[in-house]
Amino acid sequence: MADRAEFTEASTRATLESAAATVGIDANGAELLRLGSHAVYRLRDAIVARVARTAADVASYRREIGVADWLESVSYPAARAVHVDQPVVVDNRVVVFWQSISDRQDYGTPADVAHLVKQLHALDAPASLDLPQLEPFTRVMPRLDAAIGLDEADRAYLVERLPELQKAYAGLDFVLPAGVIHGDASVGNVILDQSRQPILLDLDGFAIGPREWDLVVTAMYYDSFGWHTKAEYDEFTKIYGFDIMAWPGYETLRSIREYLMVSWLSQKAGESEKFANEVRMRISSLRNGESRKGWNPY
Repeated sequence: MADRAEFTEASTRATLESAAATVGIDANGAELLRLGSHAVYRLRDAIVARVARTAADVASYRREIGVADWLESVSYPAARAVHVDQPVVVDNRVVVFWQSISDRQDYGTPADVAHLVKQLHALDAPASLDLPQLEPFTRVMPRLDAAIGLDEADRAYLVERLPELQKAYAGLDFVLPAGVIHGDASVGNVILDQSRQPILLDLDGFAIGPREWDLVVTAMYYDSFGWHTKAEYDEFTKIYGFDIMAWPGYETLRSIREYLMVSWLSQKAGESEKFANEVRMRISSLRNGESRKGWNPY
């Protein structure tokens, strides 16, 4: 019998099988797709299951299912939760079942992101969802505290920089109306379904906040990192109808998002030399005001 205390393929498969049996889903022959922050499995009947490491944040998974059900009810093109009683808690882990979107992983374009975000920003979330207010910095210190392998001087820099950015964020004068936001609207969270239609993924970051938060990601992917072309960014702004780079607060918000990308990646510094080198390079570019064009997407 698998030791369910360890987050391994054997233990997560055992957890999955127990959870699936609870809600009447067939998990026989489940295919492990990846084992990271979650264990992700492909099941029969076009179902994908995600097994979380702990059940500590079960409320957020419950909210994510609620978001998925709401978006389905208004025919918004997003990931669909399987219609069973979930999330399921087994072995002090959370298991969630999603409808498979495609057998391939073909990502969308900046234009697809613009269409999806514009459509999302036109929606009013029902009060029953109880979406939280956006709090950009809540996960920073837990991530830094858990960042094994992070250089102590780099950790100190990130810790010292945090209150400066918190103050800068509090001073921003947003011009778009606040409302429902995705939280991480980028091409990495848009995948094409079997009919080549773009579908929005990763619904766990939904919140109420400034719409600029969703727009700055595509802007910085073009402006900071060179991951998008000027033509792609121009099309993005034309479709959405607002160019965040022309807003006076853009550079401040861009700096905040860059910092958050680094603090997120810092958790992986101890996993491999590849990640450690990337984290060191990113922190150096923040500290010294160097180009971000060398950052690699993750």
